[in-house]
Amino acid sequence: MQKQLRIATFNVSMEASNYPVEGNSIYQASRLTEVLKEGKQIQLRNIAEIIQRVRPDVILLNEFDYIENEEDGIGLFVKKYLQQSQNRQEAINYPYIYINSVNTGVETGLNAKDSRLSHFGFGRYPGQFGMALLSKYPIEESQVRTFQKFLWKDMPDNLLPTDKNGKSWYSTEDVNIMRLSSKSHWDVPLNINGTLVSILASHPTPPVFDGPEDRNGRRNHDEIRFWKDYIAGDKNSYHYDDAQQKGGIAKIRDFVILGDLNASANEGDAYPGTMNQLLEHPAINDYPAPSSDGGSLNKAESPYAKSHTAAWGMRADYVLPSKGLKLIDSGVFWPKPDSKEAYLVADRNASSDHRLVWVDIENPALKNCPK
Repeated sequence: MQKQLRIATFNVSMEASNYPVEGNSIYQASRLTEVLKEGKQIQLRNIAEIIQRVRPDVILLNEFDYIENEEDGIGLFVKKYLQQSQNRQEAINYPYIYINSVNTGVETGLNAKDSRLSHFGFGRYPGQFGMALLSKYPIEESQVRTFQKFLWKDMPDNLLPTDKNGKSWYSTEDVNIMRLSSKSHWDVPLNINGTLVSILASHPTPPVFDGPEDRNGRRNHDEIRFWKDYIAGDKNSYHYDDAQQKGGIAKIRDFVILGDLNASANEGDAYPGTMNQLLEHPAINDYPAPSSDGGSLNKAESPYAKSHTAAWGMRADYVLPSKGLKLIDSGVFWPKPDSKEAYLVADRNASSDHRLVWVDIENPALKNCPK
């Protein structure tokens, strides 16, 4: 039995509008399929090389467009890139994959004249900025829960935006259909040598690109709050999934919260206290932020630079194991500018404007083994 597991998150910036076609400004997720098949994008090979170098057992990819047929999307990336050696690195395989639909680019159908809600989540086409989970361990498909359609108004004490007079910024019609998740929230249980661990995956909206109503900042806060309340283990909590099953996570199950959460406790434009909801949560492992030498040099003027996970200078990406999981090590893949691997993170075109974040934990199945 493997003694430890490496769990990672990586915003790979692999959505189709990154790969323009001359004379064409209209994109669909199928463009990603074309790029994957062409095999000409250095960015894709570099992303695969980074994953091969870090070698996580479980990894969440943010901003990988949702393509329902795996063989045209994430399966193609695994087969043509991860299972093939990149720059003499050992190939890596993930036999278990989880993908599902997201809210980005999905039209609400409301009248544009009367509504401020044209889409359930920002996107130029359905599936843009999607998510994909890759695992070396089996996924308990029958126990997966998704919360794509959970309504924001159904969260008690929510932060739905208001105008200067205290009235709802969104119309009543908007509020009645507005989903909380800008992409989705997933609870994906992995069977790790007979022990279930839930991967709690999401990618909240950036808390910017709005106005004084702070609609995105408030949504980001509540998308993160969703997990804070979910891991309380209350079977009678307000949560309901897309199959209408109610309640939070099973109390007996360990978990890892994964994803580009687009918020920092110390920097950026997040709504006050957003990340502290998780970082100070009693059910979450309290450990020093993963760090890198490359990050510390990227924004040397910042006292938090060592723990940055994004090129613009912020900790945005997180791997947060539950208290019951023993943490061994952690890090951010961000080579120093003078290192041999620096070309992998030279700029967004080289790989992504985010960095891969990883955490090593003791195999949770060992807790159930006789000493």
